[in-house]
Amino acid sequence: MRPSAVGSILLVVLAASAGRAAAQETGTPFFKAPYRAFQTHEFGGFLSDPGEGVNLALEGFYHYARGAYDFGLQGGFEDLSGPGGTRALLGGDFRARVIASTQQFPLDGALTVGFGMNVGDGPDRFFVPVGVSLGRRFQVENSQVTFVPYVHPVLVPVFGGGDSDVDFAFGLGVDLRLTREFSVRVSGGLGDIEGIGVGLAFVR
Repeated sequence: MRPSAVGSILLVVLAASAGRAAAQETGTPFFKAPYRAFQTHEFGGFLSDPGEGVNLALEGFYHYARGAYDFGLQGGFEDLSGPGGTRALLGGDFRARVIASTQQFPLDGALTVGFGMNVGDGPDRFFVPVGVSLGRRFQVENSQVTFVPYVHPVLVPVFGGGDSDVDFAFGLGVDLRLTREFSVRVSGGLGDIEGIGVGLAFVR
């Protein structure tokens, strides 16, 4: 994918009107960096505040590498505000590097594709997010600590509950690898996804 194409995607996402809708695989602000932090696999948890109508969401995840690609599964629940009840979250995702940084375009990029569901009290919703994550890895001098700030624009076909729509989201985040085995994830969303979350991952 050429940098000009990536720029067009970013402009479309930034120009999209902001409404309250769910995005990503399960309806939570869990976005992805363009790099995987692990060699073979990782597992961990993600706690988030998805915004209006939801008190909190808690998810566990597992990702594994297969050559130049990686795949993931996540699942958990969200607690709705007031008497809304609880909803179950389940999803899967795929990531592949498609852009290597150059002097002309100093960001690396990855294509992300997913499928997930948000079901339980209220209408069931299903999501098919497709996006491009753009960022760059930096290493703290005289340390093994690395961090990856990134942006992750996503186009999300949404269906279920008797209707369908296409949402846009603009994810912002940073992945902080503190040791060879431990990583912290922070991400949030603008547009058709709101909220912020933090995750902890054990990597191998």
